[in-house]
Amino acid sequence: AKRLQEQLEVPIGIIHSSWGGTVAEAWTSTNTLKTLSDFEKILTDIKNPEAWKRTNEWYQSLDSIDLPGTNNTWNDLSLNDGMLANPDFEDEHWETMELPNRYDQFDNWQLDGTVWFRKEIKLTDAGSDYTLSAGVIDDMDATYFNGTKVGGLAGWGYHTAERIYTIPKELLKKGNNTIAIRAIDGGGPGTISGSLKLSNKQGVEIPLNGTWKYRPIAEIYQGKFYLYDLNDTDLSQRPDILQMGPNVPTVLYNAMIHPLVPYSIKGAIWYQGESNVGRAEQYARLFPKMINDWRIHWEEDFPFYYVQIAPFNYGISPDSENSAALRDAQRKSLATKNTGMVVTSDIGNFTNIHPGNKQDVGSRLAGLALANDYGYDLVASGPLYKSHTNAGSKILITFDHTGSGLMARDSKLNGFEIAGADKKFVPATAKIIDNTIELSSTAVANPVDARYAWSDQGASSLFNKEGLPASSFTTEN
Repeated sequence: AKRLQEQLEVPIGIIHSSWGGTVAEAWTSTNTLKTLSDFEKILTDIKNPEAWKRTNEWYQSLDSIDLPGTNNTWNDLSLNDGMLANPDFEDEHWETMELPNRYDQFDNWQLDGTVWFRKEIKLTDAGSDYTLSAGVIDDMDATYFNGTKVGGLAGWGYHTAERIYTIPKELLKKGNNTIAIRAIDGGGPGTISGSLKLSNKQGVEIPLNGTWKYRPIAEIYQGKFYLYDLNDTDLSQRPDILQMGPNVPTVLYNAMIHPLVPYSIKGAIWYQGESNVGRAEQYARLFPKMINDWRIHWEEDFPFYYVQIAPFNYGISPDSENSAALRDAQRKSLATKNTGMVVTSDIGNFTNIHPGNKQDVGSRLAGLALANDYGYDLVASGPLYKSHTNAGSKILITFDHTGSGLMARDSKLNGFEIAGADKKFVPATAKIIDNTIELSSTAVANPVDARYAWSDQGASSLFNKEGLPASSFTTEN
């Protein structure tokens, strides 16, 4: 609004209707979601008294305590689970999970709540202190070594804090040692991310990434912790849980969009997608339908400008492709008429899902409006993949929105990869030739596909000379 007001010299109004950490299906109407089979069950269940009865009966079968109200009371939280830190606790029947990872998603369900992790390691050198790097835990943790608490952050505001704890040599023993972590996800994606390792000043380093045993022991529902009995609670009998909240399909459309329909608007701006990471194929179908859904209700094909999600550590590994696939779904959504997309891969923060630089985001959104709706002659988009040509040992990539020319940030192009028919991508050498990118690698004699910035940390190196970054992309269908 600031840039528009300065250039147009007229007042600009913004209707702010948003809810952080929410999914696109929550902002979509029932009639449109019914055209996607993905949401058929939940749309039926939320109107089904029997489904609500199953949810209520599940929670009535469990003991409960109120959620702590302050950081101090979070720190003192007891879930009758202290025995799980004991190295002698029998965990042979626990299931396993690869860490780092999202830890709030299981085979066919997910929860906000508490999960314990345990891992046994062997030490040959127990004569000095060690440092335990337990990664970034969203949201809280209590961490134990051989049954003794060595650290933890409890309460709100620690979801981006790296956990680094000292293990005094008095707790160590030669042979088997047990690390136990109680992780609490208070809402949204629950993740353990980054590098997990145990090390000392003598150069010993024991990687902890990999297989951990785990057990959910409590879940959060409507302001309470509901506690699982380690002996009697059968999680295979847990029903599909119904809870009216901001991530239920249609809820935010009904509450926060439909009431606005009588207003006359010039257009819409949208910054969302992080909570749909991991479901890119679905998002590619859902997001364009949501855009058209709003236009149907307003009876107008107003411009819809949106922000591509920024690089962020989503908790699997730095080279995870989950957010790259979601970004590509957003890029492909530009096929929807009268849309525009702001790329933020140059101004993101890999450790913060909410990057602080909102001024550039707003200015770039305003640029789209100025160029497309107010007749200004300016370049408002960074380069967007247009086509590719296989040329022997090279692939040639062409782009739309090259502006006055392509350029490399810091004079070097990074993040390009190519693959042959085997689909095994390797880093590629990239050259700018007459606004075309030429890609090659000695490891791929006959490249078939190419991709760019294809990871969760996919930062930009390719720009147009107007300073706008290129979107990540893949040539694979």
